[in-house]
Amino acid sequence: MHPHQLLLDISFNYSAFREPGNYLLLLLAILCLSAICYYCYTIYAAIEFFSHPTQIDPDFHPPISILKPICGLDIDTYENFASFCFQDYPKYEIIFGVRDERDPCVEVVRKIINNFPEIDIHLVASDRTIGTNLKVSNLANAAAVAKYEILVLADSDVRVSPNYLRQIIQPMRDTAVGVVTCLYRPLVRGLVAILEAVGISTEYHASVLTARSLEGMKFALGPTIAIRKTVLEAIGGFTAISDYLADDYQLGYQPTQAGYKVVLSDYIIEHAIATESFTDLIHRQTRWYLCTRVSRPWGYLGLIFSHGTATSLLFLIATQGSIFGWTVLFVTWTTRLIMAWVVGVKSLKDPVAKKFLWLVPWRDLISFALWCYSLVGNTIEWRGRRLKLIKGGKLMPLTSDSPTPTL
Repeated sequence: MHPHQLLLDISFNYSAFREPGNYLLLLLAILCLSAICYYCYTIYAAIEFFSHPTQIDPDFHPPISILKPICGLDIDTYENFASFCFQDYPKYEIIFGVRDERDPCVEVVRKIINNFPEIDIHLVASDRTIGTNLKVSNLANAAAVAKYEILVLADSDVRVSPNYLRQIIQPMRDTAVGVVTCLYRPLVRGLVAILEAVGISTEYHASVLTARSLEGMKFALGPTIAIRKTVLEAIGGFTAISDYLADDYQLGYQPTQAGYKVVLSDYIIEHAIATESFTDLIHRQTRWYLCTRVSRPWGYLGLIFSHGTATSLLFLIATQGSIFGWTVLFVTWTTRLIMAWVVGVKSLKDPVAKKFLWLVPWRDLISFALWCYSLVGNTIEWRGRRLKLIKGGKLMPLTSDSPTPTL
């Protein structure tokens, strides 16, 4: 295409923006430009964050109680649990919390206790319930027997290296820091799990790094949260978050409201993704989107400015396949892929993101479809229970005969 013809095409499309009835075209153009700006800023945020590695103070190692809420078996459950027993750390305990002693994961815990007699490990089996979120009840029951001031909450499906505790605890040298949390690198099996993992590494973590850079950490991420007991008590204990779906978000948000700092560690956890079907992927992602919408409606609507893959494709269709439309799509998708590489491959060193980077556009289109789908509705299905999300992100149980449709 001759440069003059390209300029004429661009000029034609620009003038079309000004014609009555073409406001949709203008809106799509603005959304594409916003997405490009977002991708560029995220690249900066990721490079800035990982350019300042944690400095380890060998003399700072306060005793730690690791709380692990468990329910059912995950991928490589024994290996995940065992990784916490190889910590290069002088004094810590591990407390597993489960609701039912007949749960299949209990046998794995007992095997861990038998194979690592030198580690202080406890199993707390209790059906005491403090709220709708049963995971939080497991945490509360485990915390009741914790001996140490610093609690590390670690999901059952994560795996860590021996320097995990020593590295994540470093920000707490500052007494104003009440919470430390971590990003994570997915471990996957199967195509659906790969699709979810690509989204986590190149989309979700990108939003985390951007939010941290723009306004600081005002939330925490579920796989690992280190929190002081005094901070937990200041927000009302686990009872204060026991009815929320996004308990991890609240364990970061509520301490910041109480005046404490939340710090994102540069330690990367390995997190097993067990999603086996596309239906499971839809349910999981819809839960996240719905929770975001009811908790932070303006933040949810603002996600539209990050969906450049979809909006640039819509812009191309709206311009009827013009050269200008193809140019906008090329620039948007190229910037998006560069951002995905910087965050997922260079920063997180995620082998899944590196191998399947080409899936990013497809994963983005799925995310956009689910974002649109989640604009309405407030009912979810979670671990076999039907629940309703109400204002603020709290959970309310639904009766079995409720006619409300499940998402």
